[in-house]
Amino acid sequence: METKQLNTGAFMPPIGFGTWQIDNDAAYDAVLAALHAGYRMIDTARIYNNEVGVGYAIRNSGIARDELFVTTKLWNEDQGYEAALHAFDASLERLGLDYVDLYLIHWPSSAKRLDSWRALEEIYRTGRARAIGVSNYTVTHLRELLKHTDITPAVNQIELHPLIYDEQLPIVEFCREQGIAVQAYSPLIKQGAVDHPTIVAIAERCGRSPAQVLLRWSIQHGFVPLPRSRNPEHILENIAISTFRLHDDDMRLLDAISDGTRVTPNPYLID
Repeated sequence: METKQLNTGAFMPPIGFGTWQIDNDAAYDAVLAALHAGYRMIDTARIYNNEVGVGYAIRNSGIARDELFVTTKLWNEDQGYEAALHAFDASLERLGLDYVDLYLIHWPSSAKRLDSWRALEEIYRTGRARAIGVSNYTVTHLRELLKHTDITPAVNQIELHPLIYDEQLPIVEFCREQGIAVQAYSPLIKQGAVDHPTIVAIAERCGRSPAQVLLRWSIQHGFVPLPRSRNPEHILENIAISTFRLHDDDMRLLDAISDGTRVTPNPYLID
């Protein structure tokens, strides 16, 4: 799997380890297991309440910091220029790191989001975040931002999997036009969804797990998936996807199962 080059010139691993809904105590073991399994990108956020555990695992992994790609995010109640600067400092302190590789505005659900972006620009200029971006932004939100900045977001992290592929296609295409990399969170959808008959049939045909099929679908579309798990076996399974490829017909079958099923709130409802 090839690394993804960002519009900053930096390179991002092709798959990352997500830590949403993994509490602080469990995060240490999960992140350490992920790093030992071969993941080199770790995704966290202030609202996940696990930055301390994530940072502790990173620092105790034995892996050089410059080999890792660490992301965290600005939460809604911390938006605004000064508030965002303080929130970033607090995240760095909890992580125990001198910099992060990517800092994102978590949701566009604040009237202060443009002020927040000015803070992210300042953080980027100081080098404490090697890249900055957004999460859950729609085309409308990105158009608004691009009118007020000379720094195009490096990443838009969105919920993305076959069940909402049709709905997310406009934002995916817009990001491609603007040179914004797309990270896919909840790439394995949610509990029970991997039992979808189309996903299961393709997995059986490939001799792979449904989760591996979903992650290959994401990578072959050019997305950067962020699977998460507390289970060491699943952590290993989810990264073992470089030795097979989905047939074009299987990709089309997966593209066609969109039914609007979401894991998280719909950002299209945010003004």
